[in-house]
Amino acid sequence: MAARFKDLVLDANDHQALADWWCAALGYTRRLPPPGEADPPPEWPVPIHDPQGNGPLIWVSPVPESKSVKNRMHLDVWGRTDELLALGATLLRAREGERDWDVLADPEGNEFCVFTPDAHGIPASRLTRR
Repeated sequence: MAARFKDLVLDANDHQALADWWCAALGYTRRLPPPGEADPPPEWPVPIHDPQGNGPLIWVSPVPESKSVKNRMHLDVWGRTDELLALGATLLRAREGERDWDVLADPEGNEFCVFTPDAHGIPASRLTRR
């Protein structure tokens, strides 16, 4: 094994605001420093995590440049497109035909795909060809 998954990292011009946006979208919270350690300076990357411990740690890192081309890697999430749009996401491509997901962008333009859970909140197990 040459590598093992660790964390996800999202680049952002306003990393503080985008961290808050993804916390609201995913139900994540900012990861606090260990007891006795000071809060990191505001210019440092912001770690956010799933308080239930189910999702990966995400670092929202400040970068000076704006996003200019399509992501080569993106997030897939279970969720409700209308709720994400109400939070400030942008619809890039609506589901149609055999594609059962919407493509959205976060407030800084990072693309992600949204799959709708079934009526009981359980992700559908159907495999879809991309």
